[in-house]
Amino acid sequence: MKKFEAVDYFNLNSLLSEDEILVQESVRSFVEAEVIPIIEDSYQEAKFPFQLIPKLAELGVFGMTLPEKYGCAGMNNLAYGLVNQELERGDSGLRSFLSVQSSLVMYPIFTFGSEEQRMKWLPKLASAGAIGCFGLTEPDYGSNPGGMITKAEKVDGGFLLNGAKMWITNGTIADIAIVWAKLDGIVKGFIVEKEFKGFSAPEMKKKHSLRASITSELVFEDVFVPEDNLLPEASGLKSPLMCLNQARYSIAWGVTGSMMACYDSALQYAKTRIQFNKPIASYQLTQDKLVNMLTEITKTQLLNFQLAKLKDSGKIKHTQISLAKRNNVEKALEIARIAREILGASGITSEYPIMRHANNLESVKTYEGTHEMHTLIIGEDITGFNAF
Repeated sequence: MKKFEAVDYFNLNSLLSEDEILVQESVRSFVEAEVIPIIEDSYQEAKFPFQLIPKLAELGVFGMTLPEKYGCAGMNNLAYGLVNQELERGDSGLRSFLSVQSSLVMYPIFTFGSEEQRMKWLPKLASAGAIGCFGLTEPDYGSNPGGMITKAEKVDGGFLLNGAKMWITNGTIADIAIVWAKLDGIVKGFIVEKEFKGFSAPEMKKKHSLRASITSELVFEDVFVPEDNLLPEASGLKSPLMCLNQARYSIAWGVTGSMMACYDSALQYAKTRIQFNKPIASYQLTQDKLVNMLTEITKTQLLNFQLAKLKDSGKIKHTQISLAKRNNVEKALEIARIAREILGASGITSEYPIMRHANNLESVKTYEGTHEMHTLIIGEDITGFNAF
C-alpha cells in the first residue's frame, strides 16, 4: 500500500510552530516505522505491544504538558493533541495508554498531589519507569460515578480500602493506581501501589474491541494505604471529573487519527480498485463518500485546534470538551463504516486497518462518558435544565 499521506485539506499545519511540527512529524514517523508493522498482529493475538512504551518515553510524550522540573517536556496542549492524533492513527490502544498515563495518572498527581508525591512519581511516570492506571468506574457505577461503593476507612497511619473497579486500562501492568473511594461519604483520591497487600488487578479477556490494550479489574480487600499516599488536594467528585476532562480532550484529538487512517485506506483503494473497466474512485457515489469523509475530518480538526487554543489560554469549558468528544467519536465511527463499504469484502480483512479501528471506536464511544451522557451535559449547559 502507498505510504500514508497527511490529511490536511484546510492547511492547518501552517498554523503550527516549528516545535509543534517537529513533535507531530516525530510521532508520525514513529507510528509508521514502529506501530503499523506490528499492530495488526498485536490486535489479532490480543497482546499489548509493551515493547513500544520505552520508545514512546524517549519521544517525551508522557505528561508532556507538565513542567520540565518533573522530567516532562513542558509543551502546550496543541502539541499534546497532535501526539494523540498520530498515535491513534496507529491504534486506539496506544493512544489510550498515553491518555491514561498522562491525563489520568500524572495529571491528578500534579494537580492534587503534594510536592513530595510529584517529585517521587512524575519523573518515573514520564520515563515509563513506572506505569499507572486510574480507578473510578465500578461494576455497577459507570455513568454515575458518584454512586461508587468503594470505601476508605481511616486507621492508624493511613486508610483501609475495600471495593472494586472495572474496565481499567493498564491495570494489570500498572505500578500504581490512582483510586477514587469514599472517605466518610466524600470522594478522595489515593495512590495505591501494586505491592500493597490485598490489591489485585486481574486482566479482562475475550474482548472484540481494544484487543491491543490491557483492560483490567481492580480489587481491594482491606488494602492498607499509608497517609502519605492520600492526594491531599483532591476532594469530592469534581476531582476525578477534572481528570476525565483531560482524557476526553485526548480522545477528541485521537479519533481524528483513526479517521485519517480509514479515509486514507479508502482513498488509496478506490483509486486502484477496477470495476467495469475503471477505478471505483471515478464513480459519483464513491466520490460522494470520500468527500463526506474528508469534510468530517476537517471539521474535527477545526474543533480540535480551537479546543487546544482554549485549553492553552485557560478559557476552556468542560462542555466544549464534551461536544468535541461526542461529535468526533460519532463521526469517526461513521467514517470507519463508510470506508469499509468502499473496500467491500477487503474491508473486513487485517490487510487494512478499517475493521480494527471500527471495533476500537465502539469502546472509545463508551469510555470517558457515553455519547448520551455528553448529550445531556451539553443539553444542561444550553437549556439550564438537568435531564439526567
